[in-house]
Amino acid sequence: MSTRARLKSEAGYSLIELLVSAAIMLTVTGAIFSLMNPSQGTAQVQPEVADLQQRMRVGSETLFKELVMVGAGTYQGSVTGSLNFFFAPILPRRWGRLSPDDATVFRPDAITIMYIPNTYSQTTISQPMPNVSAELKVQEQANCPTGQELCGFKEGMEVIIFDTSGHFDVFEITQVQDDAAHMQHRGQDLSYPYNTGATVTQAHAATYYLDRTTNQLKMYDGGNKDVALVDNVIDLQFSYFGDPNPPTHPKPEAGTANCLYDASGNLLNTTVLPTTDGSLAALAPAILTDGPFCGYGVNQFDSDLLRVRKIRVAIRMQVGPEALRGTDTTLWTNPGKSRGSDHSVPDYAVTFDVTPRNLNLSR
Repeated sequence: MSTRARLKSEAGYSLIELLVSAAIMLTVTGAIFSLMNPSQGTAQVQPEVADLQQRMRVGSETLFKELVMVGAGTYQGSVTGSLNFFFAPILPRRWGRLSPDDATVFRPDAITIMYIPNTYSQTTISQPMPNVSAELKVQEQANCPTGQELCGFKEGMEVIIFDTSGHFDVFEITQVQDDAAHMQHRGQDLSYPYNTGATVTQAHAATYYLDRTTNQLKMYDGGNKDVALVDNVIDLQFSYFGDPNPPTHPKPEAGTANCLYDASGNLLNTTVLPTTDGSLAALAPAILTDGPFCGYGVNQFDSDLLRVRKIRVAIRMQVGPEALRGTDTTLWTNPGKSRGSDHSVPDYAVTFDVTPRNLNLSR
């Protein structure tokens, strides 16, 4: 073989061939990355979706479990039955010692609930109770061991006192004196001077509300503590439905007037509301804040709150990272900087109804 023929057979690629092969390689590489990119987005989004769903579960279940217990009352002694027969166990506002809302305020994103837990700490006061006092004189409890006539009551316990005319107060026990059947308490002065026979029992009272500054669902214990429960909550709405017929309890003793009756025993509010939700009537904010008002001081409440039989809760949450929130304001309350649908998680909204069984005993 000649030298010229041998050199020709060993020649390399031409420039055109190199350009064509490079173009093919770039096309294939680009296709591979385009297939990998969605999977990367999914890997980034899925943990946030799981976190969003978990936060919604915690928030909705917490509210449901608390609301379904609203109004649970005492079950021993002379005064038994739902708290709704004595005062409104639901208030559409913040209530307590720190920054309480006025009785004329309706907050769609806050609710205060009260109920009596499963407890044998239930008794009545044995002497009239002035509103400015730090001591309760109560009846000894039945079935308590000798020397522990107030068994069940203890320091730090949250206690409620209420009568049959629409008055109530919540406070904390600081000392229990079994031998004298006395209990010391602290907190603000009582709103009303209670007469002998007013009920004293362990209670649970709390306000659940949306802190729009921090986007957190919070719980206020009525005393000195606010606790964050769930993060990235961007909306919370409570709406109320109730008995279309006017409330008839609490009914005071003959010759005594309250927010429902005059001194002659005549019912003051005889308004029948139109039904809008099955057999229930929608209770608009104006209905729940226009009076007449029961109770005194910060514990006042509109008498129409005694109608409440169902609460509708609407809660909306968002993902934390702004990079996973898009720009469409119909899907995101707080738009973000998402690069596309495969890198975004829409806001998650849930609406549910709660019919507290203790508010529906008479239905």
